[in-house]
Amino acid sequence: MKVKVIVMPKQSILDPQGVAVRDAMRHHGLPGAKSVRVGRMIEVEVDGADEARLHDIARDLLSNPVIEDYQIIFE
Repeated sequence: MKVKVIVMPKQSILDPQGVAVRDAMRHHGLPGAKSVRVGRMIEVEVDGADEARLHDIARDLLSNPVIEDYQIIFE
């Protein structure tokens, strides 16, 4: 089974990397770019995944719960 974990900065946290990307997009001809958030995607292939255990690992290992949110997508 493949599992994707999407980790993004919380909405209340300033994302300076997203601001830099937004400004670069505007500079390259996309003036309508209003907001950009930059995160990461981790793809994991596992056998017999326990959903609760995956949430524990995503919360404790793959993200920083103080400043980031995560989402798990099962494929």
